[in-house]
Amino acid sequence: MLFNSYEFIFFFLPISFGIYFWLNAKRLTQASKGWMVFASLFFYSWWNIIYLPLILGSILFNFVIGSTISKMNSLYVTPKNRISKKTLLTFGIVANILLLGFFKYMDFFILNVNTLLNTHLDMLHILLPLGISFFTFTQIAYLVDAYRDEVKEMDYLNYTLFVTFFPHLLAGPILHHKEMMPQFDSLRSKVLNYQNISAGIFLFSIGLFKKVVIADTFSKWANAGFQTTQALNLFEAWATSLSYTFQLYFDFSGYTDMALGVALLFNIKLPMNFNSPYKALNIQDFWRRWHMTLSRFLRDYIYIPLGGNRNGEFRTYSNLFTVFVIGGLWHGASWMFMAWGALHGLAIILHRAWQQMGGKMNTIIAWFITFNFINVTWIFFRADDWSKASNLLNGMLGNNGIILPEKYTQYFKSAHNNHMSYGTVFEHINGSTQTILYIIGGLLITLSFQNSMIQWNNFKSTPFQLIFTLALFITATSMMSRVSEFLYFNF
Repeated sequence: MLFNSYEFIFFFLPISFGIYFWLNAKRLTQASKGWMVFASLFFYSWWNIIYLPLILGSILFNFVIGSTISKMNSLYVTPKNRISKKTLLTFGIVANILLLGFFKYMDFFILNVNTLLNTHLDMLHILLPLGISFFTFTQIAYLVDAYRDEVKEMDYLNYTLFVTFFPHLLAGPILHHKEMMPQFDSLRSKVLNYQNISAGIFLFSIGLFKKVVIADTFSKWANAGFQTTQALNLFEAWATSLSYTFQLYFDFSGYTDMALGVALLFNIKLPMNFNSPYKALNIQDFWRRWHMTLSRFLRDYIYIPLGGNRNGEFRTYSNLFTVFVIGGLWHGASWMFMAWGALHGLAIILHRAWQQMGGKMNTIIAWFITFNFINVTWIFFRADDWSKASNLLNGMLGNNGIILPEKYTQYFKSAHNNHMSYGTVFEHINGSTQTILYIIGGLLITLSFQNSMIQWNNFKSTPFQLIFTLALFITATSMMSRVSEFLYFNF
């Protein structure tokens, strides 16, 4: 079920909300948690019920492993006939990775084996379960937290609610058990909070507008461009790359806003996941702002365990590079994702070396370099293969020619040659003047406007906020006939 669907907005959400608080009003606390688990599993099963046993099995497995590790923390000495905590943790992490690997990477593995060994193994064509990367990483974090003795309560219903809570289930944020369960157990979360309801609807409306009105409009030009990369002229190529850059931002940040807004209706505050990432002045700053909970996970559960920056510069650089390649691979089973991760890893290494040499840069130049690096590397993130990425980059360099509108013929008569001609500028991406206006608008919004988290922190229920929220909501819902999935559902 999609957040940007009539079924969710006008059916699922009101019923889930109403019954949850009705049960709490009757002081049926456990029943209200049970209802929320049921509603979340229904939400998950709406897409494909065949994968319901998968997530339930994963939850049961990780709860048993995590609770066993937590109980072992209370033992001063582990009996010799028992398995060690570290072995149990390793077993749990490996099992989770194998599950994720089978569903997400098996066909990629078979394809590469066939290529390297000239074999003809049949592809499995496994349909990727929605949210598997997110609920797997969430549960790996839980196991590690249990090993570190940071999990203070063991209740199966609470744990199931923590994993399945529908606002974050399909595309994050990636959560810590310790930051969520105290909220569900708080008495304040069990009664209606009209300030939270107002702020939640406000956040949800912003996210819905970002997704339906902005991201889905950019998607038309981005999809058309990536399907015809070989034919794109200079302006079409740049419009394609920038359209995807803004589509991805407004799509994912829109989902996050909606997730935080829906959670807030239930008095639950999910962690911040975006902090105006396109305002970043260097690549390290970008990763402190973009998909912040994934960055946190990669830092806490991969980079630091690898040794972080504790074993010399070479080891630090290799750890950084490894983390970003893994981060790229987490997004999908493709060499293109790994290339994207590797490029960001190299950029982080160069930035660190630049800092250590005392390098400084003008703010505008720093932003310009950072933004364009991000824009170019998103090409590898989006392109299906190397040839499409190469074709698009060639187009952006002007190697496929430049097309100007006919009205400019009189100004550039002497420049008319094989590389410059006149005609329909955005023909191959079905674009128009609207494309330029949207790109300029996307840039202005991401650079000039306060991000939704700041607006949330400053939110006050006023007549102006009510009118503004209604305008966003009505505009977005009126355009929901062109319903589309969120991009991060693919990851």
